[in-house]
Amino acid sequence: MTVFLVGAGPGDPGLVTVRGLELIRSCDALVYDVLVAAELVEEAPDDAILISRESVRQDELNDLLVELGRAGLDVVRLKGGDPFVFGRGGEEAEALTDAGIPWEVVPGISAMSAVPASAGIPVTHRGVSAQVTLVSGHSASGADLDFAQLASTPGTLVVFMGLGHLSAIADGLIAAGRDRNTPAAVVSRGTLADGRSVRGELWDIARLAADLASPALLVVGDVVAVCSRLGYASGSESVSMRAGVARS
Repeated sequence: MTVFLVGAGPGDPGLVTVRGLELIRSCDALVYDVLVAAELVEEAPDDAILISRESVRQDELNDLLVELGRAGLDVVRLKGGDPFVFGRGGEEAEALTDAGIPWEVVPGISAMSAVPASAGIPVTHRGVSAQVTLVSGHSASGADLDFAQLASTPGTLVVFMGLGHLSAIADGLIAAGRDRNTPAAVVSRGTLADGRSVRGELWDIARLAADLASPALLVVGDVVAVCSRLGYASGSESVSMRAGVARS
C-alpha cells in the first residue's frame, strides 16, 4: 500500500502526466480536488473508492489519507497543478510520514507556467525576464505579502489565488514602488475550453479582470507584452489548450 500525491495539472485533463494517469487507472481509492477535471476522475477503476475533497478540512483530509493507507489500499490523492506548488502536498506528506505510511509524490504540470502559456505569455523570455517569483494572493488584504520586496524584485511575478484581492495587490505593489504602467495580465481557467484572459497595465488590471472567474492567475512583468509579438491580440480574449484523454 502506498499513498500517491499526484498532480493533475492545471485543468485540461490532457495535461496530466503519463505516470499520473497510470496510477489513477490502477488505484484502489481516489481522493480528488474539486477543480480536478471530471474526465480524470472517470479514469479510476469501476470498483475504486471515490472521495471528493469538497468541504473536507485539511486536518480531516490528512487523517483520511492515513486511514486509507492503513487499510492497505493504493491511494491516489489527486491534486490540481503540482502537489508541492501551493498544493499543501507537503502537509499531507508530513502526516503520512508521521503515521509510517509509504508515500510518493508524482509532480504535475504547474499552473505557474501552463496557465500563462495558455494565453501566450512566457514567464521567462531572453532579454526580458530571467527569474520568476511565485506568491499566494489569498491573504493580500492582510500583512502577509511583503510588497516592498515584491515591488523591487526583478523578473516576472506570478500570483496564485489573488483574483479576489487584485485591487489590493496592484495598489500595494504600486505604493511600494512598482511602475504603475507595468504590463499585467489575469488568466482565468487557463488551459480549459472556457478560459479567458485580459491584459493591460498594473494600475488598471483589477478593473479589466472584474468579470473573470476563478481559478485565475495574475502575471506582472514585461513578459506580458511579449505575447503581442507572438500573434496574440490585446485586450480580453479566450484562451484554450484543450486536449482529450484517450482511454486504453
